[in-house]
Amino acid sequence: MSTGKMTAQSVCAVIIAYHPSSWMLENISQVLSQVQGLVVVDNGFRVEELDPLRAKQQSLGFQVIENGENRGIAEALNQRVQWAKSQGYPWVILFDQDSRITDGFVVQMFAAWESHPDRERVGSVHPRYADPETGIEAPVPRASDGSPVLPMTSGALTPVWIFDRIGWFASEYFIDLVDREYCFRIRAAGFVVADSRHARLLHAAGHPARTTILGRTFHPSHHSAIRRYYLSRNFIAFYREYLFYFLD
Repeated sequence: MSTGKMTAQSVCAVIIAYHPSSWMLENISQVLSQVQGLVVVDNGFRVEELDPLRAKQQSLGFQVIENGENRGIAEALNQRVQWAKSQGYPWVILFDQDSRITDGFVVQMFAAWESHPDRERVGSVHPRYADPETGIEAPVPRASDGSPVLPMTSGALTPVWIFDRIGWFASEYFIDLVDREYCFRIRAAGFVVADSRHARLLHAAGHPARTTILGRTFHPSHHSAIRRYYLSRNFIAFYREYLFYFLD
């Protein structure tokens, strides 16, 4: 982890992990090459999963926080953003374990922020998302001002001042729609959600598997039953809170 002098664009990366895949460990080196700090949050590792991560930590010099239990994505994000803020980082960039960073990613994200006509009000910047297997990019629904409507947390470049203005991620959401709720809260407070047309994050939601039925190919997420419970519960809470924004 870098110990150099902080600048206006010093950024701490946060990776939330839960029984991580091997590519998360491979991705750590790429992330570290583009940021000034990195912290990985253990949200419930098994002992045999911790050993490779600890070895990586020793060789590369980043921070690992071992929660020892699943506290949910929102709470884990809040823990580490608070830590980054306490260390003086003016920016955080958030990843989950299913994402892989691409060359020049962080530079391209900052370029999008710098070129934004209202950059002092930008509360988060989001990348393009592409399936790591097919390379197909997810469509980006946009609001009337051209900003992305439903971006994900993973890959989000966020100034730490936004947390002082609108609060932390909603812990009660636990896992799903944490990103949507926060982005709509940014807008509701009069700030801006932006995106980069060049920064590309390789990301697959859930555990997609190629499936062909009657000649048509699908990539279902295969979310677990508990994940589907949180999706359903949180969608109800989300639409109750923000439905009028969809009707504008």
